[in-house]
Amino acid sequence: MAHHITGTTAVEIAASVEAALRGGGLGAGERLPTVRELASRLRVSPTTVAAAYRTLRLRGLVVAQGRRGSAISHHPPIGQARAAAIVPAHALDLASGNPDAALLPKLGRALRRIDASPVLYGAELCDPELMRLARRALAADGIAADSLTVVSGALDGIERALGAWLRPGDRVAVEDPGFPSVFHLLSALGLVPVPVEVDDAGPVPKAAERALRSGVEAFVITTRAQNPFGSALDEKRVRELRALLRQHPDVLVLEDDHGGSVAGAPARTLCSGGVERWAVVRSVSKSLGPDLRLAFLAGDEATIARVEGRLALGIRWVSHLLQRTVAALLADREVGRGLRAAERTYTERRRALLEALAARGVAAFGRSGMNVWVPVPDEDSAAAALLDAGFAVSTGARYRIRSSPALRITTATLDVDDAARVAEAVALALRPARRSLSA
Repeated sequence: MAHHITGTTAVEIAASVEAALRGGGLGAGERLPTVRELASRLRVSPTTVAAAYRTLRLRGLVVAQGRRGSAISHHPPIGQARAAAIVPAHALDLASGNPDAALLPKLGRALRRIDASPVLYGAELCDPELMRLARRALAADGIAADSLTVVSGALDGIERALGAWLRPGDRVAVEDPGFPSVFHLLSALGLVPVPVEVDDAGPVPKAAERALRSGVEAFVITTRAQNPFGSALDEKRVRELRALLRQHPDVLVLEDDHGGSVAGAPARTLCSGGVERWAVVRSVSKSLGPDLRLAFLAGDEATIARVEGRLALGIRWVSHLLQRTVAALLADREVGRGLRAAERTYTERRRALLEALAARGVAAFGRSGMNVWVPVPDEDSAAAALLDAGFAVSTGARYRIRSSPALRITTATLDVDDAARVAEAVALALRPARRSLSA
């Protein structure tokens, strides 16, 4: 491991670690030599190595582990040399996490109807008709939308809201298991994730309270269709979490509603009743299509003003052609009927697998969304057994910080008639592990 690290200056040492990470010589979570060990091997001063490690920490590539030294982040924000995940031809893809393309609305009619006239510098950031439709939808769900803007998808909104208030080294409470792209994003921003256990109703109150008392600056919460666990806030959990958040008014509450209208659960929000610093991001990727790259970001006045100010310095605005297309889709009654049908279909597919697993004594979770989370003793062996049976699923490692091993099975395209076959394969994959555990 250490032989991949070279150089005589802090810049060179940091660059060699990054190169080794890109090339596969260093892997996520791998321990690095101590400062003194590496300084001795490279024949440089400990100060030089410490400076290199500090640079890598600020870039989110390396995390400090106290007395254990430093290690590569489990979610380094860098493209690494690795084979693309290719689903074999014989296997049913239950791993990719995509919505069902057959359930997405066709764009042709909307594209033909939109105003395609040019938008020049100095125009409004957001399309007025899109803002009207978004405000109406958010207000119907109890979300204040006086301050509202458009961003390029859910993760873009999360990044911009975090960037409006936080700085490298700040701590952020996140769901565990949770969405790996959020973990990667925190690493890239130099932020420290604080894992919070989840159950069917979202973040567990006792775990959330511990995180808040530890001194976090923000809390990222998926309100429904949580990926990978499938959590969805209920009214009881909303009351419990709001009571906790009122005791920490300086914490940025950042809600991710990427599932939107096809989430399979009603919209609920924590961002009212005493929460002062907040943002809600609602994406259209799962409902209208990932390639539209658009989400609404509502929040308190200061947060949205900061986000729009930063937007003006960078991309300036989200394409008005995209905004007008989304507005046309949202205003189309036929599209609305299609979205309601899609939500019912996704719900039927998810429930079919949950019921089939339960009938075979396999515990699983998936209250909403497009995924089912199945705890297993050994992720790799269970996933391999399922692949042998013709089903490609995701191991849970990339979704976890401290939580226990599991499989994520995407049900978005799973035919209801295939649910029993998948559940039987899962049950068979777990039987050897169960025998070994009881031995």
